[in-house]
Amino acid sequence: MSPRDQSKVGQPNLIGPADYPSHLARRLGTEAPDSISIIGSVRPLHGALTAFLCSKEAPGATILKAFDQAAAWRDSGRCVISGFHSALEKECLAILLRGHQPVVLCPARTIGVMRLPPEQRQAIEDGRLTVISPFRPLERRASAELGHRRNRFIAALADEIVFGFVAPGGSLARLRDEIQGWGTAVRELHVA
Repeated sequence: MSPRDQSKVGQPNLIGPADYPSHLARRLGTEAPDSISIIGSVRPLHGALTAFLCSKEAPGATILKAFDQAAAWRDSGRCVISGFHSALEKECLAILLRGHQPVVLCPARTIGVMRLPPEQRQAIEDGRLTVISPFRPLERRASAELGHRRNRFIAALADEIVFGFVAPGGSLARLRDEIQGWGTAVRELHVA
């Protein structure tokens, strides 16, 4: 299918702080969002979540490790949350969507007018994909700043964070340093 052959996703539901996992507010404090837009089931947000984050460019050895890890998560039924924005994250999403476990997609923008490819739309209809966003309706275009806020939000939701590759000095390196006090298990697939 061509990139233009996409289905528009319906209107998201809003959930407020009373429906958030307790660790989200504890980790983000006053920076926790007032509401989260959600398309699909809220159930994955209250189960065990593994965050997968990767810098835009990753070494070849990391790519193979990430593919193997995505297949292992899929085969074990582990729910993974990510922005699935970098090329490697997108490939891992394709691997995950071949399974039956839930997957949570969190773009770095609002989801009110989002378009998804048919396979993602089908995964939503099948109850396997949940799309969430902490962003207001006016934040329609992804940016580096929204990407950093999104990654921090994802990390705050997760029980475990796996970094595919962290570029030295990049925003993921700063995030990795920030979350050290959260008590979240952190692992890196590629260690320099």
